[in-house]
Order: sequence, then C-alpha cells, then structure tokens
Amino acid sequence: MDIQGTAAFVTGGASGLGAATAQMLAKAGAKVTLADVNIDSARKLAEAIGGLAVRCDVTNSDSGQAALDEASQKHGPARILVNCAGIAPAKRIVGRDGPMPLADFAKVIEVNLIGSFNMMRLAAAAMSTLDPLTDGERGVIISTASVAAFEGQVGQAAYSASKGGVVALTLPAAREFAQFGVRVNAIAPGIFATPMLMGLPQEVQESLAASVPFPKRLGKPEQYADLVRHLVENRYINGEVIRLDGALRMAAR
Repeated sequence: MDIQGTAAFVTGGASGLGAATAQMLAKAGAKVTLADVNIDSARKLAEAIGGLAVRCDVTNSDSGQAALDEASQKHGPARILVNCAGIAPAKRIVGRDGPMPLADFAKVIEVNLIGSFNMMRLAAAAMSTLDPLTDGERGVIISTASVAAFEGQVGQAAYSASKGGVVALTLPAAREFAQFGVRVNAIAPGIFATPMLMGLPQEVQESLAASVPFPKRLGKPEQYADLVRHLVENRYINGEVIRLDGALRMAAR
C-alpha cells in the first residue's frame, strides 16, 4: 500500500514504538492519528508531526469506535492500523505474597490481547467497505507481539500469554480478512529502548543489551517503525509474525 496520503491510526501512539511509528508514517506522507489514554502526550506529538490526537481506551468498545470515528471525520477512514498499545508488568504466578491476583493477569490480557482484537475488529469492519486499491487491497493491520510470546521469562506469565494470543490471532485474522483485501501481520520485538525499559538502572540496560547476539545493543524504536513501513508497502506479506530481535532468545531469567 502506498503510504502517501493514506489515513493511518496508531494505538499507543504517544510514546515508545507507537510514537516512532507515528513519526515515520507522518514523514512518509500519511494522515496520522495518535490514539492513547495519555492524551496530553499524544497531543504534543501530534502537533509536532501534523497529526491528530484522540483519547482511546483500546479495551473499551465504545471508546475504540469513537476514536476511529473522530479520526475518520478528520482524515477519512483509516486504511492502516498499527496496534502498539500495551502494558508489561512483571509478576510471578506464585510469589512471596501468594498467588498472583487474578485481576492482575486479566488486566494484561485485556489491554494487550483484547485491546488489539478490539481495534482490529473495528478497523477491519470499516476497511472492508472501502474502495479497493492495487491488487484489490483495502487495508493493512499490524499488531505488536513480543519475543516473550515464544520465550517468556519467569515473572512474564501474563505478558507472555497476552502476546502469545496476539501471535495466534494473526493468521486466522489474515485468512478471514482476505476476502476484503485486508492484510494482517504482527511484529515480535525483542529488547527495545522504550521509555519503560529506559527507566531501568543503567547496569541492567547494559546487561540486557549484552544478551543480544548481534548487534549487541537495545533495539531502536525507529527500527520497529522501519519494519512497519515495509509491511505496509509490501503487499505480498500477509499472515506473518516477524521477530525483530537481533537473534535474541530469552533465557528463563
């Protein structure tokens, strides 16, 4: 799909991978909407890139639909959806204080998996009604998984389960939406220099970077955005989950 002039909707667009993606899409000529619960940060970035900021709770059906409707009124229906909204709290299934509260597990699943599904279903419904472009394509949906979906560490049970769900969702969604000309892919990042990770002590950051085979450093959000661009533009990539991790395979701890 040609990005120039196309409406794009990025969840979690106020920071980290979402912010880098929004910046890339705007630079490539897209009409970008940054959707986030942190509306102040989203507005600040939207102003800088000439985009639109909307408040969006991806776990809520009404909030998701309202955000897409607001974006559509300004930019036209989104043909590009990038799901970057997510949380990653660490907690053992059974810790010193006993079993993990069920609500804590459910919250991670709700944001990372159900939130991605919610925005996917709403965006795809709108995309399916649009006029077809080259090769009959109507839209592109890209979700964010994680290497934790494959090698979850101790303390990552909820996060790994949520991202494993994103991985498992990708192919059946791509197969179902094929009739509409809507492609579905996912990216599984390794260890990236996002605000969440950059808040860790420097020695921890260096230790994590050293665990990457090559290059021995943290991934850059801009590299995630670069892969998003390729997935949007390459019309033959569909139903794939692509690792972006420098050949990292996570250890148990």
